[in-house]
Amino acid sequence: MHPVSQHSPEPRSRYGGRHELGQNFLYHRPTIDRISALAKESRGAILEIGPGDGALTTGLARLGRPLTLVELDEHRVAALRSRFPRAEVIHADAMRVPFRAPLIVGNLPFHLTTPLLRKLLGSPGWERAILLTQWEVARKRAGIGGGTLLTGQSAPWFEFRLHCRVPAHGFRPMPGVDGGLLEVSRRDSPLVPIRDRSAYERFVRRVFTARGRGMRQILQRGIGLSRTEVDAALRSAAVRAAALPRDVTAQQWAELWRACGQHRPQRAGS
Repeated sequence: MHPVSQHSPEPRSRYGGRHELGQNFLYHRPTIDRISALAKESRGAILEIGPGDGALTTGLARLGRPLTLVELDEHRVAALRSRFPRAEVIHADAMRVPFRAPLIVGNLPFHLTTPLLRKLLGSPGWERAILLTQWEVARKRAGIGGGTLLTGQSAPWFEFRLHCRVPAHGFRPMPGVDGGLLEVSRRDSPLVPIRDRSAYERFVRRVFTARGRGMRQILQRGIGLSRTEVDAALRSAAVRAAALPRDVTAQQWAELWRACGQHRPQRAGS
C-alpha cells in the first residue's frame, strides 16, 4: 500500500465529504489502555483505521511493529506523518484500502460501522481486529441478546467478543450513544469450509428472512424441507423447534448447514 500522491485528487469517502466524516475521537484513558494491552497480545504488523489525532496510535507505535495508518481527513495526515515517522500513513478512504495486516485496530465512525465490518469480514489476510463501535452494534455482533444476520453468516469463520462499554463522555465530540469495544478473531479451524461460504451465507439469509413461529416452520418454508427432514436437522444440530434464528449458536449454524444439505437453498430458488 502506498500513500496517495500530493498531486492526486483529494480522496473522498463514498459516504460523505469532510463535514460528514462522522468520527468521535476517543479520550477515555481506560479504553485507550485496554486497546493497547489487547494489541500487545497479538503479533505482526498493525493497520489502524481512522487514527484521527493519534490517541490509539501512540500505544500501537510503542509496540515497535510495522504500522500502517489509514486516514481520510487531509488536515490530520501531515500531523500523523510528523508524529509517527516510522508508520506508513495512507491518505485514503478505508473502504478502498485492503485490510492485509494481521491486526486491525480502529475507532470506527459510527455511521460507517456496518459497511466497514462487512468489508473486514470479507477480506483475507488479517487474523484479529480490535474495534470501537456503537454500543448496540458491539452487543449485537457479540450475540448479546441474540444473533443477527451478519453474525450468523460470519460465525463459521469468525469469533466475536465484547470487552467493555465505553461512555459517550469519553469521546469528543460526545456522541448520542455509548461505544463498545469489540474484538473479532478469525477461527483457526473454520466450522464450514471456506469454499462453501457464499452458499452458506445464502442459506443463513433465507433462514433469517423466512417467516415462521420457530425454526421448524422457518426451515420448512424458507429452505423447502419436509417436516421429517426439518426434525432430523434440528435434532442433529440440537436446535429447539421453537427457537428463532437469533438463538442459534455458531456450532449449531454449521451443523444445520450440513444437516439441511449444502445445495438445498439452490433447489428452493435462492
